[in-house]
This record gives sequence, C-alpha cells and structure tokens, in this order.
Amino acid sequence: MIFAAGLGTRLRPLTDTMPKALVPVDGKPLLHHLLTKLQQSGFTHVVVNVHHHAEQIKEYIATHNYDMKIDISDESEMLLDTGGGLRKAATLLAGDEPILVHNVDILSNLDLHKLMASHTPERLSTVVVSNRKTRRYLLFDDNNYMRGWTNITSGEVKPHNLDTTGLHQAAFAGIHVVSPRIFELMQAYPEKFSIIDFYLQALQGNDIVGYTPHDFAMLDVGKVDVLSAAEEFIKRI
Repeated sequence: MIFAAGLGTRLRPLTDTMPKALVPVDGKPLLHHLLTKLQQSGFTHVVVNVHHHAEQIKEYIATHNYDMKIDISDESEMLLDTGGGLRKAATLLAGDEPILVHNVDILSNLDLHKLMASHTPERLSTVVVSNRKTRRYLLFDDNNYMRGWTNITSGEVKPHNLDTTGLHQAAFAGIHVVSPRIFELMQAYPEKFSIIDFYLQALQGNDIVGYTPHDFAMLDVGKVDVLSAAEEFIKRI
C-alpha cells in the first residue's frame, strides 16, 4: 500500500495545485518512482490511498501502465491518517500475505526483497528505521523489539510509564511490513488514527520489530528545499 493521501503542506506552493504524489523529481512524479520500484521488485498488486487533489492521482494511474493491478482507496471525504487509511483499505488488501506499506514521499535504496524476507509470520509489523537525526524516535530494546516512542525536543515518552534505560533510538523511515491480522486489532479504533499511536498501544502482546538495512540511504521529500537534493539522490539509487 502506498500512502499518497497527505496534504503535502510542507511542499507548498507546489501542492496548492497538485498532490504530493505527483510532485516531480528528475522529471517524473514521486508516485512514478515508487510504482516503478515496486514493479521491478516483483509486486503485482498495489493500493494507493488518495485525498488531496484525488482526481489527479486517479487520472494519472488510469493513463499510465505499470504492469501491476493498482486499486484506489478513496479518502476524498475525510483524511483518515495512516492508521485509519490502512484500515479503510482492508478489503482491497484482503489475503494472508504480509503487506508492504510505503509513504509516497520516501526515496531510498532499500532492497524490498530483503525487507519482505525479514518479516516473519509471528510479527505484527516490521518497521524500517535508520540512524538519521530527527525530533521523534521509536525506542527499541537490544533485540530490536519496539518498546516505545520519544520526542527529544519536548522530552515526551510513550507509553508514559516507560523506563527508557537500555533502550536505543531509531528514526522511522515511513516504510513497514504488516501482518494481515493487523486489521482485526484495528476494529475498535476510531475512523481516523495514527499507525504509530496504534503500534504504541499494540506493543503489549504483539511483536513489532525494527529493521535497519545495511548501507541504507533514504530521503524524505517533504519540503520544497529538499527537491534539488532529491534530483541528485534519485540518480544515485
């Protein structure tokens, strides 16, 4: 599943007239770069969620062939955040295979084959993380099991009573693999919710494991001033 429904506020004024997914990098939309990578990695079915300038993404997908089945999960009426967006797409993602979830604005050299192979059936999720600097980090134990979250600027920690002694910080890369049983655990949640908030509540009794790729390079194309760097980055990966 590709998360492409976001408002792209940090990419204004470009996203005043187009969705973030269609912002060009090296002459091609972000969505093109990700769909091409998925196709080359052997994926045959992709779900793309849409909200902001939704019709433009629908039109793009309808007029471009990536040799994959591409379904639209339409959030035009209400943006559902990452957790709600994933759950809304449940019927389109039905099956017993693990699901790759990927933000549309993340460019990386990640080997998707290795990532999918690392995910085991007993896990609820395998989350890709890196050592990049940010304000918000996931917290992991020595076996890379997720134990919490922190904002190092505000000092906030979740769960609130978490003892962070011995835990290490890693930045979420906006890419994860989830078990299809995740939808059962999401049933009681409100219509709109964050996948990270869901993970933090699902830690008890569920394995959520960090995955740090070897020689990982990624770029979050979330701001206008990153676009020039993205032009060079896409040529290297």
